[in-house]
Amino acid sequence: MSQTPVDPVAHNRLAWDREVEEGNEWSRPVGPEVIAKARAGQWSIVLIGYEPVDPTWFPPEIAGRDVLCLASGGGQQGPVLAAAGARVTVFDNSPRQLAQDEMVAAREGLDLRTVLGDARDLSPFPDASFDLVVHPVSNLFIPELAPVWRECHRVLRPGGTLLSGFLNPDVYLFDAESLEARGELVVRHRLPYSDLTHLEPAERERLWGLDAPVEYSHTLTEQLGGQIAAGFAITGFAEAPHHSEATAGWLPGYFATKAVKAGASH
Repeated sequence: MSQTPVDPVAHNRLAWDREVEEGNEWSRPVGPEVIAKARAGQWSIVLIGYEPVDPTWFPPEIAGRDVLCLASGGGQQGPVLAAAGARVTVFDNSPRQLAQDEMVAAREGLDLRTVLGDARDLSPFPDASFDLVVHPVSNLFIPELAPVWRECHRVLRPGGTLLSGFLNPDVYLFDAESLEARGELVVRHRLPYSDLTHLEPAERERLWGLDAPVEYSHTLTEQLGGQIAAGFAITGFAEAPHHSEATAGWLPGYFATKAVKAGASH
């Protein structure tokens, strides 16, 4: 099947703006009670599904740390970390997603910066700008990952940490209609997968609509090997079932990694 020409940045920007309007669960800002707890030192965030990140993956003291929430708009991770005392920048491809973070910051009096852009290009930030990058499940909307990992490595300080969540590529093996309609795991697609190369436009339109976000699977070589090739040492790994798919009873749908840039930590 030939690839349908689509600009992934422009397409997914508009698509995620619509997801916000439609109330996607990853676009629902945290409430005042979550921010109050974070200010009191009781906080957690998620990278994969609903699983809180292992507290030992964070720096011993988050207050005063420079944190980049990468492709992480929606008013969730960024405001919580800001309330915990971090200096937070939220970077996302969707203006509406960033607006959710801005809304929480205004409501709660948080010092939080938002920047619009493509995760493959972090040129708004100088080298060694951050102590921590938080990158929850979102790179399925990006065609290639090597630039993302290189940019994360560049903007982190020596000893800095990258926390990332991503999909198990095996979830893309299955026919979407069988999975969503009947909970059946019907093997259909060769990997790596893309909505653009593996589905005809008519099927995409029937399943989700042609204006839905476009997804790409990525091999574990791209995900794990890509981080290592960029210069990271992977020091933590976790997995979780997909929170809303029938695959949950059969295989982990999500993976998460803690990766560290060499050098002395600050």
